[in-house]
Amino acid sequence: MTDALLSLHGEALRLMPERALHLPDRRTLLVADVHIGKSASFRALGVPVPGGTTAETLARLDAAIARSAARTVVFLGDFLHSRLGRSSSTLDALSVWRARHPDLALVLVRGNHDLHAGDPPAALDIRTVDDGWRLGPFACRHVPEAADAAYVLAGHLHPAVTLRSTGDGRLRLPCFHFGAGVGVLPAFGAFTGTAIVDRTRSDRVFAVADDRVLEVPPSPARRGRSGARSVHPPD
Repeated sequence: MTDALLSLHGEALRLMPERALHLPDRRTLLVADVHIGKSASFRALGVPVPGGTTAETLARLDAAIARSAARTVVFLGDFLHSRLGRSSSTLDALSVWRARHPDLALVLVRGNHDLHAGDPPAALDIRTVDDGWRLGPFACRHVPEAADAAYVLAGHLHPAVTLRSTGDGRLRLPCFHFGAGVGVLPAFGAFTGTAIVDRTRSDRVFAVADDRVLEVPPSPARRGRSGARSVHPPD
């Protein structure tokens, strides 16, 4: 695994291929848009989608926790996808996962899906906090909107970037997107869509390519606005 390192507002940030952001000095891991139970929600509506995505998501979270040695995980919104996704198998999988990490502190900044899905079961011992919860110089939010006197770390947009591949092909990859006042994390869940970021030349974008995180320089042709906008994600 090859991480990318970034310094922001006096803090070291470690961007991990697991699609997680690690704050080493705080022993804290941030992930966005986990969307647990999304595939179960679709199946409950009669849409034939594959199973196993909750197990895949939790396995990747296990890997990120093990590599970072984090003591706290902050979910930047959309932990549960919907009420339909609160199936017994999904909740059982979460209970088993939680039992593997009894000493891990969990914090959820409620997102738009959490408002409809409801808070996680009390047995999971996840602290729920208001949007804008402060973590040192950072304001933890779900929707990436700027805040006064803090740099915002958020999700919601499921950002991605398009890279040229061999020949005339293009490769679409999830990414971390850091603008002047807002940083957006890639969607963490295994069953989530993506949306191409709209960046300025001063923004920094880091693509997640399998087991590596690579910085993507701006294209001379792209001079769009920052991705710090309130829009609907592709989920």
